[in-house]
Amino acid sequence: MPSRRELANAIRALAMDAVQRAKSGHPGMPMGMADIAQVLWNDHLRHDPCDPEWPDRDRFVISNGHGSMLLYALLHLSGHALPLEEIKRFRQLDSMTPGHPEYGDAPGVETTTGPLGQGLANAVGMAIAEKILAARFNHARHTVVDHRTWVFLGDGCLMEGISHEACSLAGTLGLGKLIAFYDDNDISIDGEVEGWFTDDTPARFDAYGWHVVRGVDGHDAAAVDTAIRDALAVTDRPSLLCCKTIIGFGAPNKAGKASAHGAPLGDDEIAGAREALGWSHPPFEIPGDIYAGWDARERGAAQQREWQSRFEVWRAEFPREATEFERRTSGELPAEWAETCRRHIASASAAGENVASRKASQNALEALGPMLPELIGGSADLTGSNLTKWSGSTVLTRRDGDANYIYFGVREFAMTAICNGIALHGGFIPYTGTFLMFSEYARNALRMAALMGQRVISVFTHDSIGLGEDGPTHQAVEQTATLRLMPNMSVWRPCDAVESMVAWKTAIERHEGPTSLLFSRQGLPHQSRTPEQTAAIARGGYVLREGSDALLIATGSEVGIAMGAAALLAGRGIEARVVSMPSTDVFEAQDDAYRTSVLPRSMRARVAVEAGVTAGWRAWVGEDGAVAGVDSFGKSAPYQHVYEHFGLTAENVAAMVESVIERMAAAA
Repeated sequence: MPSRRELANAIRALAMDAVQRAKSGHPGMPMGMADIAQVLWNDHLRHDPCDPEWPDRDRFVISNGHGSMLLYALLHLSGHALPLEEIKRFRQLDSMTPGHPEYGDAPGVETTTGPLGQGLANAVGMAIAEKILAARFNHARHTVVDHRTWVFLGDGCLMEGISHEACSLAGTLGLGKLIAFYDDNDISIDGEVEGWFTDDTPARFDAYGWHVVRGVDGHDAAAVDTAIRDALAVTDRPSLLCCKTIIGFGAPNKAGKASAHGAPLGDDEIAGAREALGWSHPPFEIPGDIYAGWDARERGAAQQREWQSRFEVWRAEFPREATEFERRTSGELPAEWAETCRRHIASASAAGENVASRKASQNALEALGPMLPELIGGSADLTGSNLTKWSGSTVLTRRDGDANYIYFGVREFAMTAICNGIALHGGFIPYTGTFLMFSEYARNALRMAALMGQRVISVFTHDSIGLGEDGPTHQAVEQTATLRLMPNMSVWRPCDAVESMVAWKTAIERHEGPTSLLFSRQGLPHQSRTPEQTAAIARGGYVLREGSDALLIATGSEVGIAMGAAALLAGRGIEARVVSMPSTDVFEAQDDAYRTSVLPRSMRARVAVEAGVTAGWRAWVGEDGAVAGVDSFGKSAPYQHVYEHFGLTAENVAAMVESVIERMAAAA
């Protein structure tokens, strides 16, 4: 039987060889953390390589995602469906082994990492998901949810501010199933970190309320195993294992240096490392006894069979709960979903309320929440402003895990990344809440949700200059446009309670990516619709008022302005068609026939209205048209005065339409 060090050296060899063949990559972290990984994966991690989606598996995340070859080597060696040929294709086009781990590219990759610190926040989300599911489904005699989240992280992750946000909350919530390994190697890209990172990390995590294991020799398997067992014994707090390691361990000239971090070692250095490690095998050759020492398929299958047996006993006693567990973990919506939504949309249409769309959003939660126990939300210290809490909300605390609402505190970035982790874990539809302006704090986590195709819903209220008196620091101007630019991010800006209900329904039904829901602070008028118009909301854009002389396109709070302008124009003999376009991306995804029916090419006199930057609207109004918007920062004043200042009034929009018509007539 190979020794622990020999098993770990297989990781080092694959990392050296793959990076060298790719002519790029990061060999240092895999070589430095190989001994830790060997102990964790062979002695403690519960996973089934033949079924990497097993619901009660442990989750393993490398937050320092540049060390992706560590993960790929572990997946390959342990028996996942990641063949050696894909290891050889590291960092090549359409391989299963991209430069940083990407969710969905290879079985066993739990999340996309690379932007430092976000994997750690994802892991916090996964641990939260486990805590809540366990509280909901476990019984005194039955335990069907009982797994851990393990995360590797480095100095860079801890320098990123998101690590503070996420780990502070993790300590407050007492996430005892979360265990983190700190790769304390004193090196980052610029060299020895003592010039820019001298934090007392153990004391920092003590202050967060974590259990901290100090001074672990990351190259001593027995010491690592003891540290893990110490962490496993602590169930009321997350654990941080501070592991002292040598980056590029085994490389004769580059070990312990920044030169081992982010570049191939070179043929001579690899030859020297092979000799130093006692690894005499050619590149990409793993002996049979090493494979046998790593193979986790039999052990994983046995673990899953044991769990499945417990699950069936539980099912016999609690069949309804077992069915609900399977529905939730599969991501399916309840059978009554479509009919319930239809009824509530009809009810909102009949009620005809004039309300702020943020209040309409809360009404949608009240309507849809009772049939969605998987819906879990929260706000970054703006619950009373975002209106993200509804009457069925129960708050997650250290002591109470049976919950569906999280007070995230002022942590927009971590909140979003944590919800990415909750979505990745499965069994939940997470939503967040903050002002649209502060989507900027969460930007990279929003991008990661889109990149991974995760169903995470972002509630962004106070969506424009309509915020009013708080002024330009809080007034979103460019944020709507930049969210629309993000690939795979769906954006909805509804104009009233009916569109808000449809927006929530569509976001919940969207399995392939995140949705940003943009809601107003100020009250908005209800728009009357036929049943056909109401049905068309789900297509992203539709005709709200007929007209043949000009075309007005508006979103959100400006739909009411466009309707007012159309009424003024009608009194002047101009019939303007008003198109409400709550979601430009959903409308753009419709077939050409539908888009043309809403925006006929013959109607060249077009004006778009939105309280934000005008960029993007030329695609819909053309060079002949005009856009009423805000191409500067806002102003501090009552919102009515701010709208007047920027010309966002029915009278001004009507005048713009007349000007376009006159200009086009003159040109003809």
